[in-house]
Amino acid sequence: MRSGGAAPGMAAGAMLKHRRTALERVEKFVSAAYFTDCNLRGRWETCWFKVELSIPPAWAGREVHFVWESDGEGMVWRDGQPVQGLTKEGEKTSYILTSCLKESEPHSVTLDVYELLVDLEILLDMARLLGEENQRSFQALYAANQMVNVCDVTDPATFPAARDLAATIFGQRNGESQHSIHAMGHCHIDSAWLWPYEETIRKCARSWVTVIRLMESNPELTFVCSQAQQFEWVRSWYPGLYAQIQDYVAKGRFVPVGGTWVEMDGNLPSGEAMVRQFLQGQRFFQEQFGRICSEFWLPDTFGYSAQLPQLMRGCGIGRFLTQKLSWNLVNAFPHHTFFWEGIDGSRVLTHFPPGDSYGMLGRVEEMLKTVKNNKDKGRVNHSAVLFGFGDGGGGPTQKMLDRMKRMRDTDGLPRVQMSTPDRLFSVLEKESSQLCTWVGELFLELHNGTYTTQAQIKKGNRECERILHDVEVLSALALAQDSSFQYPASQLQRLWRLLLLNQFHDVLPGSCIQLVVEDALQYYAEIRRAGARLQEEAVQSLCGDLLQPESGHAEGTLVLNTLPWERTEVISRTGPAGAEVLALVTAPSMGYAILREPLPPPQPVTVVKQEDGSVTMENGVIAVCLDAMGRLTSLRLAHSEREAVADGCCANQFALFDDVPLYWDAWDVMDYHLETRKPVTTLLKPLEITLAGGLRGSASFSLRVGKSSTLTQEIVLDATCPYIRFLTQVEWKESHKFLKVEFPVQVRSTNATYEIQFGHVQRPTHWNTSWDWARFEVWAHKWMDLSEHGFGVAVLNDSKYGASARGNVLSLSLLRAPKSPDATADITQHHFTYSVLPHRGSFQDAGVIQCAYNLNFPLHAVPASCAQCPAWSAFSVSSPAIVLETVKQAEDRPDAVVVRLYEAHGSTAVTWLRSSLPVTEAMLCDLLEQPLAKEPLALEQQGVRLSFTPFQVLSILLVLRQ
Repeated sequence: MRSGGAAPGMAAGAMLKHRRTALERVEKFVSAAYFTDCNLRGRWETCWFKVELSIPPAWAGREVHFVWESDGEGMVWRDGQPVQGLTKEGEKTSYILTSCLKESEPHSVTLDVYELLVDLEILLDMARLLGEENQRSFQALYAANQMVNVCDVTDPATFPAARDLAATIFGQRNGESQHSIHAMGHCHIDSAWLWPYEETIRKCARSWVTVIRLMESNPELTFVCSQAQQFEWVRSWYPGLYAQIQDYVAKGRFVPVGGTWVEMDGNLPSGEAMVRQFLQGQRFFQEQFGRICSEFWLPDTFGYSAQLPQLMRGCGIGRFLTQKLSWNLVNAFPHHTFFWEGIDGSRVLTHFPPGDSYGMLGRVEEMLKTVKNNKDKGRVNHSAVLFGFGDGGGGPTQKMLDRMKRMRDTDGLPRVQMSTPDRLFSVLEKESSQLCTWVGELFLELHNGTYTTQAQIKKGNRECERILHDVEVLSALALAQDSSFQYPASQLQRLWRLLLLNQFHDVLPGSCIQLVVEDALQYYAEIRRAGARLQEEAVQSLCGDLLQPESGHAEGTLVLNTLPWERTEVISRTGPAGAEVLALVTAPSMGYAILREPLPPPQPVTVVKQEDGSVTMENGVIAVCLDAMGRLTSLRLAHSEREAVADGCCANQFALFDDVPLYWDAWDVMDYHLETRKPVTTLLKPLEITLAGGLRGSASFSLRVGKSSTLTQEIVLDATCPYIRFLTQVEWKESHKFLKVEFPVQVRSTNATYEIQFGHVQRPTHWNTSWDWARFEVWAHKWMDLSEHGFGVAVLNDSKYGASARGNVLSLSLLRAPKSPDATADITQHHFTYSVLPHRGSFQDAGVIQCAYNLNFPLHAVPASCAQCPAWSAFSVSSPAIVLETVKQAEDRPDAVVVRLYEAHGSTAVTWLRSSLPVTEAMLCDLLEQPLAKEPLALEQQGVRLSFTPFQVLSILLVLRQ
């Protein structure tokens, strides 16, 4: 008896329980409000006020302030230029209209009071926080007490004596071993989140002009700023302000960092998209400021791919700063300064500010926490403090600077110095001999709902990554074949920058308001429209002579393949009568062929409906049996008795979970959601055969999901195809529910494998330790696989990222329904496809990686003539371990193309890169397309010989004969 009940190893009673989440869950449940939305900021609007003021003559020679009393953000413009941001949250609530005090005039009493208050604040914090066992605590306390004795609030003449007492304490110096803090002004601005992109442009201007004003009166202030996109916005919209920024960049005080176009999500972008983040960012910084960034700066992203160290290294970066892992819900990360090693062995020096924040206020408490919290004491004696209000708060304030001036070198407190990332990392590099190394991904044990939230954004991202890949490949081939073809470099840059912007760490993860979602979907639509036009132009140039049907002759089909291996697949094309016709075709590696006579299938697909309503399908490669609810009751390799579906279970089982996180609705899915599993079993339309076989067999069914949602699925098996496809349509109307599909398989392994950028990682299928079970929901790209020696099962997908493997159950996360910050998140119709692929041997040898690419990069079929034309291949590689990922025009050489390849199996490999293009020279280059060696690579009859270590990414510059 097969059942849709709990899959093996998923029994609720056996759940590992995290005390903190369980306690908070129960507390929420018995509270007056079961769930509180996190977006408490209300609506925002923009407006202009023109202010005309008359300053009374009696105020002549006095400092006059315009006072801002509003919970919103504002910008003061004067004489057509922005001069200062205003924000209550960022403690910037006044603008100085006149500052006419002369040196000879009496000093401002207000300023004396302010300085006195800052002195007392620092002393009081030292007294409270240094502890009763520390004599400096008492010295600070008694000095503050004596200041109160000396100070007569009605007589400003007593203030200097009081301040002298404070100066005595602040003037007592530290010993040489005291910890050094590198303080840097910072203003982390989300490129979109609870506001749309256009508001971010204004936030940048408000914040950065305020920083410039502060720099004018504080020559020691340094300010770090990431995201080339934000610099570009200010350059375009506020040229006067941008000129001032350029001046301070040249002085080394306004410091561009990060090297990427935006602070992107660290998990979901493809490998090539991550390369383009660095390529676009570093080229922008080089062009605008004459230098690239040497630090990767990503303080607020929801986890960090294990491939990032290699990509950083390839883009001129050996240093990395973040702090987000301090948000871990379960395990405290064991380091603050360490070497991070990626899956290929690349290492970067990494620093997490030990204060666990990127928006500090310059307080004594934060400096002491930085020292106390540092997990690498004795190994390094320097750390960063990033201070300033972010997200439109205007960055640093005068008070923050004045606090830290008093802590520059005061006995009992760490030394606080204004610094830069380069100064910090330079001294850390000198102290790095005893640092530890962390190998593999930096997984954030929180926010793992962001792998699934806003499914339309995820789908748009994957589709547009594919579109830009295909346009670049076809345009590069057209360029090589026809020197008159104009490679669309500027158009592609514009489209890439739109895609990269949408990969910002609150957009691609789906943790943004509805207005941002609408903007993102419009950008994807623009990439689709423009990409289709550019692809058509490239194909016309590449294959123009073949696209004209000859009069009186039957029409043929031109089949284009943008992937680097030969493919034999069933395609759909338009027949003579306009009807859709299926054909089995073979397309060469990165090239094209004319289809005149379709290939006969080696074995046709057979589809049979049994008396019990089940349906069997077979194509000579795999054999499947489906019950009336579309569930797999059997999945075998043809001519094999080896069953892939676990005994007593059904695969392709949909399950619905309650999904009410503790606080961050769009961001989080909690461990306890797994205890609420309900199999989806309400049948609306039983399985019926829709295509009877031959080149393609299919069957479809419909289910009710939850209270008001429906799911319709067509299950498709093509001739020669090693996997079965599930074409899925969901009308999704749920609230705080999570839909997954499960595949309990007859495979035993302690680790499952998941595709990441340019490679893969293994994660445990058990919950032995807290580090294991904190990864109850993980991310993957196009495939995941569970294999034992000799056999395995892979699940492929075309637009999903959330996944898990517990015991023998592979689970793909499909849809969520959070209500904040977007109350309409995911409430729409969804279309997506996933596949299941059983295989002999390892997933590497079985071609799982290639199959996942094939699913995501369909062949292109274009009406053409029936002329005799041999198949043409532009590129191929001799090793199945090597994937040729990218072909594009070189950034600075119109006569050259760049090809990017990576080792995908985790092996040491040698391959021949073969090309039919007129290549005159080949040279290794880095990811910024700068040559790595003086001597070119040898061009031999077999092509270019390339050697790879596991997961290595190589870029080759190929110069073409004109």
